[in-house]
Amino acid sequence: MAETRRVALFVTCLVDLFRPSVGFATVKLLEDAGFTVEVPSAQTCCGQPAYNSGDNRDARDIARQVIEAFESYDFIVAPSGSCAGMLKKHYPELFENEVKWKARAEAFADKVHELVSFLVDIAGVKSVAASFDGTVTYHDSCSGLRELGVQTQPRALLDTVEGLKLTEMADSDVCCGFGGTFCVKYPDISNAMVGRKTEAIVASGAGTLLAGDLGCLLNMAGKLKREGRPIQARHVAEVLAGMTDTAAIAEDR
Repeated sequence: MAETRRVALFVTCLVDLFRPSVGFATVKLLEDAGFTVEVPSAQTCCGQPAYNSGDNRDARDIARQVIEAFESYDFIVAPSGSCAGMLKKHYPELFENEVKWKARAEAFADKVHELVSFLVDIAGVKSVAASFDGTVTYHDSCSGLRELGVQTQPRALLDTVEGLKLTEMADSDVCCGFGGTFCVKYPDISNAMVGRKTEAIVASGAGTLLAGDLGCLLNMAGKLKREGRPIQARHVAEVLAGMTDTAAIAEDR
């Protein structure tokens, strides 16, 4: 039974440091779905910055620590397609030449899920008891969409939020330009990409931008603020959990 199974929350660095309310919203959604949620204290970064920079040795060291901290749980859930993609798709690749650790990484990866896809595809959640007065648009983050197939799930649950109207932006599945270390290595290209993204957000007519990855949201919210656009940005978990009484991400920047 779902209520007897333990979910380990992988908080993610950005949620921990910039937006803890996303973590609390995640816990609420998982508990409302009938799961016991625990937050392993030994967790650290998923290792993606090192991995994306070609530092596989440090990425493997981080992966070993994460696997040891989480592998005893029934499920591992992250409110981030980017981090979940790293855990699920790239950990086994890191240990391609280490038989013992590859087996552990694969068993670990089988338990990893992005939050909203877990709620819909694994927990069978059909609706949420939340309300939101306004029009939103949704950005499909690259890792969640392309690595984990997260696209219809958030829209299905948003459709059950009382008072919420979803209006799709053009090219919702096009990268916002964040890309982890990409925005640091290629700032001019990144800025041009996020500029096109904010144009699409504004053209949608929505007053609030939603996404499932905080990195993307921080990037887009920062650009919207620099442009003087009065559009809020929120993690989709905050809206689905009915926890939108804190300042929006755009206001935190």
